[in-house]
Amino acid sequence: MTPPVRDARVIAIDPGYRTGCKVAVLDERGKLLDYTTIYPTPPKSDIDGTVRVLAQYAGKHNVNVIVIGNGTGSRETEEVVADFIEKSGRDIKYTIVNEAGASVYSASKLASEEYPDLDVTTRGAMSLGRRLQDPLAELVKIPPRSIGVGQYQHDLNQTALDTALAGVVENAVNRVGVDLNTASASLLSYVAGIGAAVAKNVVAYREANGAYTDRRQLKKVPKLGDKAFGQCAGFLRITGGRNPLDSTAVHPESYAIATEILKRADVKPEAITNGGVSDISERAGDLPALADELGAGLPTVRDIIAELQKPGRDIRDDAPQVIFSRAVKSFDDLTVGMELSGTVRNVVDFGAFVDIGVKQDGLVHVSKMADRFIKHPGEVVAVGDTVKVWVGSIDKERGKIGLTMVEGK
Repeated sequence: MTPPVRDARVIAIDPGYRTGCKVAVLDERGKLLDYTTIYPTPPKSDIDGTVRVLAQYAGKHNVNVIVIGNGTGSRETEEVVADFIEKSGRDIKYTIVNEAGASVYSASKLASEEYPDLDVTTRGAMSLGRRLQDPLAELVKIPPRSIGVGQYQHDLNQTALDTALAGVVENAVNRVGVDLNTASASLLSYVAGIGAAVAKNVVAYREANGAYTDRRQLKKVPKLGDKAFGQCAGFLRITGGRNPLDSTAVHPESYAIATEILKRADVKPEAITNGGVSDISERAGDLPALADELGAGLPTVRDIIAELQKPGRDIRDDAPQVIFSRAVKSFDDLTVGMELSGTVRNVVDFGAFVDIGVKQDGLVHVSKMADRFIKHPGEVVAVGDTVKVWVGSIDKERGKIGLTMVEGK
């Protein structure tokens, strides 16, 4: 559920030592533009060569983001990238991406079918870049257990585990919704009512007949019957289709109700595609009375109105945004009182360790996590959370950074 980073033209780097760092350049839609290998890390430590490649790709492809995997060699690579950005003067940001499961995807049958002409390492670098552009669409290609969350997976009944994990992924996909004209078969397979076989048929129909322009076209897809259509239609979006309601989460079964609500509010359907109607609730009048008159439940009417206010809204945009760095890469760049964003890497009884973009994680003591008494850090933060912190102390001799989550404390 991490928010996607839209309009990102990416240089994705999969760090390594002996075999170098694999590089993939992607356009805004994740299409591969270029790829190569650089050697900023030992034993070669070819910093100059790395900078030349980064400068070449950044200029040639108008790159605005560099993505670095968090595996072996990540810190050394990050130092070179941060230094390159600072000295180049280009408007480029960089961020660290969790690469758990990337190797599983890159060596999978799915990856070899998608990119048969690319080697495993290049596929892995591409996956890292796409995890920034649209995390959900990329991570569904990986078996959930391979993402590396949880320490005792092998102690559980594997069938029950797979069912539970698939349920979590399905819930995430359906909450967000899926663009019917851009989604992969992997993403579509997690939509309610659509399995792996039907997902491939949905994509095959799109490739054979062109972009979907109406949700009802789904009924022409082989093996997608009325029951499956009733389950999946509300989660599939069509942008720029014949019916503006197809771009919303309103189910086709409720189109008549939605149309009547728009009519009562004196709003044309086309307004939906122009950002929605923020005051439609007020314009529609007494909602309980309207629900009774339309023969619909009040919750249904409220849900429809909420969707018409912000049609196609991506609920992931409400989550903490991805952290980007520019120049903070060492102790020397830190000053007491500096405000930073960081990622919680570990939670212990006495506090939490936060990655703020330098080699050493900073510690937020439990007493500095909130302006109230906290018995355990887990009450406030969890591993993976994005938090705002301020530098409280810097001990260069001992390599320690003290942070606080309460400004001025």
